[in-house]
Amino acid sequence: MNDFVISGVKMFKPSGEVVTADIHVSGDKISEITPSTQTSKFLATPGLVNAHTHASMTLLRSYSDDKSLMDWLQKDIWPIEAKMKRKDIYWGAALAAVEMIKSGTTAFADMYGPCMEEVAKVVDESGLRGSLCRGLIGIFDGDEKLADNVELYKNCHGAADGRVTIMFGPHAIYTCPPDYLKKVAAEAQKLGAEIHIHMNETKTEIEDSIKTYGKRPFEVVNETGIFDTGTLAAHCVHLSDAEIEIIKAKKIRIAHNPGSNMKLASGIAPVKKLLDEKITVALGTDGASSNNNLDMLEEIRLAALLAKVDTLDPLAVPATQAIQMATEFGAEALGLKNVGKLEVGMKADIVLWDMSGVEWQPNYNPASLLVYSANSSAVDTVIVDGKILMQNRELKTLDEEKICAEFKACANRLTGKSALVF
Repeated sequence: MNDFVISGVKMFKPSGEVVTADIHVSGDKISEITPSTQTSKFLATPGLVNAHTHASMTLLRSYSDDKSLMDWLQKDIWPIEAKMKRKDIYWGAALAAVEMIKSGTTAFADMYGPCMEEVAKVVDESGLRGSLCRGLIGIFDGDEKLADNVELYKNCHGAADGRVTIMFGPHAIYTCPPDYLKKVAAEAQKLGAEIHIHMNETKTEIEDSIKTYGKRPFEVVNETGIFDTGTLAAHCVHLSDAEIEIIKAKKIRIAHNPGSNMKLASGIAPVKKLLDEKITVALGTDGASSNNNLDMLEEIRLAALLAKVDTLDPLAVPATQAIQMATEFGAEALGLKNVGKLEVGMKADIVLWDMSGVEWQPNYNPASLLVYSANSSAVDTVIVDGKILMQNRELKTLDEEKICAEFKACANRLTGKSALVF
């Protein structure tokens, strides 16, 4: 059993207040939080939750950039992904796990191709939490892929001491026609599984839906049963008032991906409007080929700044709310229980940020400094389920040198290029 005390930290509370406290950990939970007279150099926050990514896409980082979404997908990404083998999925996810731990992420929602049990293996070995699904492209071998997702659920749901959860991953309305979505919904409902899907990412997606079905994407998908089993919807950039009403009625959680949406010129999601409607809005990086990193602190900053630009309101998403989006709201988006807050009885998923750097000085407001000043290199310690995954920036569960060597061989074989790994 893991029993220890984190003493004298500045602790980010669910209210947004920062207090000086001792955090007592017993087993996998926070057992006690007491006021502290000591003062350390650390800010403690809940672990960051990446609510939408494609972990093994680290293999394609910098392979194709500065293109429109569909050109990027169809001409560059999908052809390479079709060549991926089991070992590629494993080593790509392993590199992602290294990057996530080193930047303070403790849980992630992952949608990718076949062999997702390899990602579950990485979750087990790394100590992270993973909500995983098989990405389902219904227009190509859709029934076979759906069967893969069913087997993934049966074999891996609840694995790694409960840190692995399995969802179903219909990719999007433009790759999964309504009849196929009905099949996915039926299988998910049989198992009690939830859904992870891309929605309303680009204007073209909406225009094509109206042209093909006479309705906007949320209206089409709502008729398939996909939203009846619990849904995490990525992007949601372009929304009508009617679609927002569907989101509210079906309690759909949203993964906002500001970095990827900006890089692909997809647009700006109406985050303030959604939050004002009491809709759960979490944050995600998207894949490392469209972001191009898995740095959730960067997404926190972008979410806060982009909402201000979008609304011309400097109060649109304050720093404390941006942190909540990446922690408490992220846990809600993934359907995680007892995760996302530093409170007694919650899981001990904790990140300690070293505030001794010059960018943290003078330190009048640690939460504001985290969002607007700090870098993810300030992550010193990462704890999940009471287990230390990194301390003093030293990884405890993964061999970074071995992962980089294996990853390089996979990437070079797939692309035919010689990537540098230092």
